[in-house]
Amino acid sequence: MKTGIAHLYIPGPTNVPDAVRQAMNVPMQDMRAHDFGAQWIGLFNDLKGLFRTVDGTVMLFPGSGTAAWEAAITNTLNPGDRVLMARHGQFSTLWVEMAERLGLEVDVVDVDWGQGTPATEFAARLAADRKGQIKAVFVTHNETATGVTSDVAAVRRAMTDTHHDALLFVDAVSSLASVDFRMDDWGVDLAVSGSQKGLMCPAGLGVLGVSVKAMAAAQTATMRRAYFEFKDMVNLNAGGYFPYTPPTQLLHGMRCALDRIKAEGLDNVLARHARLAEGVRRAVAAWGLELVAEHPSLYSNTVSAIRVPADVDAREVIRIAYDRYCLSLGSGLSRLAGKVFRIGHLGDLNEGMALTALSVTEMAMAEAGVNIRFGSGVAAAQHWFSTGRMAGAQVNVAAE
Repeated sequence: MKTGIAHLYIPGPTNVPDAVRQAMNVPMQDMRAHDFGAQWIGLFNDLKGLFRTVDGTVMLFPGSGTAAWEAAITNTLNPGDRVLMARHGQFSTLWVEMAERLGLEVDVVDVDWGQGTPATEFAARLAADRKGQIKAVFVTHNETATGVTSDVAAVRRAMTDTHHDALLFVDAVSSLASVDFRMDDWGVDLAVSGSQKGLMCPAGLGVLGVSVKAMAAAQTATMRRAYFEFKDMVNLNAGGYFPYTPPTQLLHGMRCALDRIKAEGLDNVLARHARLAEGVRRAVAAWGLELVAEHPSLYSNTVSAIRVPADVDAREVIRIAYDRYCLSLGSGLSRLAGKVFRIGHLGDLNEGMALTALSVTEMAMAEAGVNIRFGSGVAAAQHWFSTGRMAGAQVNVAAE
């Protein structure tokens, strides 16, 4: 029998704060009552703030981020449209597969897992597309499988420099409210996210940001859709209602989560994620291990994918951590299975929680056969966390 709490350090679903869980513990409501909609209008406005968009429209679809992927594609593109995508991890690969299943002609750029979206290669292909046959460009902002964050702004510059009018799709499932995201500044047309990562809620809501340009494209797009119809959603969302039965308890949880983000301040939330992620990365370096991400400019502030030595099976590290110490680590996906484990460090997280993940991971690695000195990674993270706090305190004192 396991005692105590289960420690969750996968990159999603993430820990749901007690306040959010309690906010969802409400009776069912009449979703057509005259006063139902008023309580949800603020959700859409606050989510616009997280996307950093003024003119964009935010929609909430019951479903996961994958549902929002499909809604974005089916409402704005036509069967046979040519799109530009890259495969550099499991989730970018799945996005390509969805596009192909939906009847798009996908121009795929394959790069090593550990790299990001290749903005330079995208620029070359866009420049060569003199007839404007490419109708959309897709970027996986944060590739959860590899712990890589791509430069969306660089892709937008490539589109601007080549005078290309394609729509820009961005997967922000594991970056929204955790990594800086600027929908308007980057000219993002479809921004896809979900409730279960940086938004600190259970899975079940696909979150979609849609630009004015994309809303216009939805007026003429001919791809088949029914449940995911933008027009039905927008017409009722204006009053806080939904075209079908909404997951009301999740909406209450989302309201509480957004209030928590607002209270901390979005910039502070992003800075916290950066600080915690750097602590984990310093621990990995102290262990003598490597990240999948091939360069510091690609490091993700939401998840670190860590390579184990060639003679160790990463699945054993994960199993030992789970079975013996009640701690969940992310597995290596697809071609990285057995070679990598992942530590998710996003959402409702603090330094103590990060240190728990590192200390238990050290025990699990040692038992799985990794040659490691106990406390090495923990000490490196402690030093980073404590000196950062002390430096901040000194600055504050000096300012006073």
